Amino acid sequence: MNVKIAATKEEREDAFSVRTKVFIDEQNVPVKEEIDRFEDESAHFVLYDDSQFAIGAGRFRVLDDFGKVERICVLSSARQQGAGAAIMNAIHKFAASKGITKLKLNAQVHAIPFYEKLGYQTISDEFLDAGIPHKTMIKNI
Repeated sequence: MNVKIAATKEEREDAFSVRTKVFIDEQNVPVKEEIDRFEDESAHFVLYDDSQFAIGAGRFRVLDDFGKVERICVLSSARQQGAGAAIMNAIHKFAASKGITKLKLNAQVHAIPFYEKLGYQTISDEFLDAGIPHKTMIKNI
């Protein structure tokens, strides 16, 4: 597996393709909510398998004094193999390289144990985002 920061139109489309399959097709998130106004100001991450097929994606942007981790997803066929952790580790390294020490994300409730293993802590009550239960989590790096 290899995580890349999308540097070309094709790599960015690979990230959108994975996000579409996971969030729109699998989880029924409306297109308007998944692809939003923050795409152009975000760094996009794509995880490729050994045959260079896109199997995961994530997005990162800077807000005030913290980094916002968003749109972390892995195709169902590639889950439970370290793919999500590979994406998150790449995002953590990228954030650190930009001098960012605080990260925040809104985790789907079912994914909270995954983020806790990576050192995130829950700081909010449950709320709905695109009709899916979430909680806000933070981590210092």
